[in-house]
Amino acid sequence: MRALLCKEYGPPSGLSIEPVQPLPLGPGQVRIAVHAAAMNFADTLMIEGKYQDKAPFPFSPGLECAGEVVEVAADVTDLLPGQRVMALAAHGAFRSETVADASLTLPLPEGMDFHSAAAFPVAYGTSHLALTVRAALKPGETLLVLGAAGGVGLTAVEIGKALGARVIAAASSEEKLALAKAHGADELVNYATDDLRTRIKELAPKGVDVVYDPVGGDLFDTALRCLGWGGRIVTIGFASGRIPQVPTNILLVKNCAVLGLFWGAYRLHDRSTLTDSLHALLAMWEAGKLHPHISHLLPLEEYEAAFALLSGRQSTGKVVMTIG
Repeated sequence: MRALLCKEYGPPSGLSIEPVQPLPLGPGQVRIAVHAAAMNFADTLMIEGKYQDKAPFPFSPGLECAGEVVEVAADVTDLLPGQRVMALAAHGAFRSETVADASLTLPLPEGMDFHSAAAFPVAYGTSHLALTVRAALKPGETLLVLGAAGGVGLTAVEIGKALGARVIAAASSEEKLALAKAHGADELVNYATDDLRTRIKELAPKGVDVVYDPVGGDLFDTALRCLGWGGRIVTIGFASGRIPQVPTNILLVKNCAVLGLFWGAYRLHDRSTLTDSLHALLAMWEAGKLHPHISHLLPLEEYEAAFALLSGRQSTGKVVMTIG
């Protein structure tokens, strides 16, 4: 058994793959032989000590994985050894075997492979709760997605379309916009070459209803001014590196709202909402409305390259590592 370990905060070069002992199996938990685990931007923050949740050393990063159940606790009755599953964890997915709460472990639908399953829960879950629970996106509204070809942005495009919105995808290259278009975007804006605010005025003269923002920085500042009356902007993260400040006079004048989403906190504070969301998303997948996009599939041994793809914003959709 092996794991990718973080023994002190720092860059990916400080991580190591080492033999490890099995994790203890507690009440309400299952043991999973991991076949694949997906990277998230949170993993880059976690190993540097910049993430909201801090695990004790040594720990394995990784928030989501897919594999087969090999053992269940005595009080677990709805999962069985041999089942193909996806699972969520606070950390620990980058191991050949991990332990997860049974309530956060979902059987895979027929036809979903391990790679797609590993890439599914965090990104789709984030976008679904952001757009439904936080922003209350309604059919017919206009949704602006920033970073629309990234790990969460692309899922927001698909979910926005599935919810009946008109989706404007904004990204930094024509290649990324082509990917967003293939996943359902109605309109495209290249904010590397075009002025975002000018293009949004052309596409939505009265402003957009909802903005989905995993980027922050200057794009947040501009997107806030692109909201229409009664609009909502949901901040997901700060991939640009700058945490923006909100000029509250704009909120007053436009009667608009800035909403935050720390998706991982639902695991602790409102697990039923999180699991209901994941079940709804799996139903969308089975209906053919969601199509996980994996731009890079790498073995665990190439973890440094995987981290570089994410931190350098060189990937689209998800980066997945094969483990088992």
